[in-house]
Amino acid sequence: MMKIAPLPEDEAQRLQALRDLCVLDTPPEPAFDALTALAAQLFDVPVALVSLIDESRQWFKSAHGLHLRETRRDVALCTHTIIAPQGRMVVEDTLNDARFADNPLVVGTPGIRFYAGVALLNPDGLPLGTFCLIDFKPRSLDARQLSQLRALAAQAEAQLHLRMRVQQLHALTREMRQQHELLERQRQALQARCEELATEVHVDVLTGSGNRRAGEARLGEEFALASRLQLPLSVCLIDVDHFKDVNDSYGHPHGDEVLRRVARLIGEALRASDYVARFGGEEFLVVLPGAEPATARAVAERIRTHVADAHWERPPVLTISAGVASRSSTTTSPEHLLQQADKALYRAKAGGRNRVESGAAPAGTHGD
Repeated sequence: MMKIAPLPEDEAQRLQALRDLCVLDTPPEPAFDALTALAAQLFDVPVALVSLIDESRQWFKSAHGLHLRETRRDVALCTHTIIAPQGRMVVEDTLNDARFADNPLVVGTPGIRFYAGVALLNPDGLPLGTFCLIDFKPRSLDARQLSQLRALAAQAEAQLHLRMRVQQLHALTREMRQQHELLERQRQALQARCEELATEVHVDVLTGSGNRRAGEARLGEEFALASRLQLPLSVCLIDVDHFKDVNDSYGHPHGDEVLRRVARLIGEALRASDYVARFGGEEFLVVLPGAEPATARAVAERIRTHVADAHWERPPVLTISAGVASRSSTTTSPEHLLQQADKALYRAKAGGRNRVESGAAPAGTHGD
């Protein structure tokens, strides 16, 4: 009765190694076909094979002289080779070997009478398959021929190792590409966050206008430029009239919405070169580069009317007061210019609100 070869002790690891090789069911390759053709010529046999053994079959990576791509595993002579001592097996006449005398591949097609095989091992010593010779008549191999068969098998094994290395390199390349893509996404996210943080440093979170730090920095830059080139420069300080009453009557969330809308209305009334920042509470600073006193006052009036004419439901009427100051030969610093605008704003509020005042305070008048 035909004897089925037992499974290798390390069958699970062996099969995993074979799967990792990614060679099963791949097209023929010249490197393997050249070795089997050379073996057939060198040993004068009709068939030479590179056979790989998976769970249920032996599959031929190269099959010189045989028009099959695979057979069942249970009838494959190569399954005995991968568990044979020293990984090689020679059967001079299969009909005289009890293991194979009634094997379908012996008594039927293709009619194997001679078999010689050497196991193909992965780098860890796991047998993946065989390099084998088949003849349809009995024969033998001498020591020199067996050595030659081992040498050819070593070349086939080297091709499998090379293929495994290529697979590993491809996997490493994919991993490196994925790591690069991950790092690039992280870099972009970090850059976006840095830009957000940079924006947050200069932007008032509530209104989207510049914040006080950004406003003072912009004023300092424009003041230095205006002083060096002797250019006009004005500022406008704006205060929302009776804003405390808005918060008290309608709540702070609604008060926040009012401030956001006021900031938008101010921006709509400005020139392209102007800059607005929330200076604190309900107060806004507008920097007006190149603006002479008359131009600055006109811009401030435009802002005032734009806010006053807007449709307001709560409160039904909302106004602003504004103080304008322009740089002159006696203006010593950006802070000095702001002080002048603050005094003008105080006069606007003291004068009844919903108005614009310009210039430094008259003698004896002090801002609050």
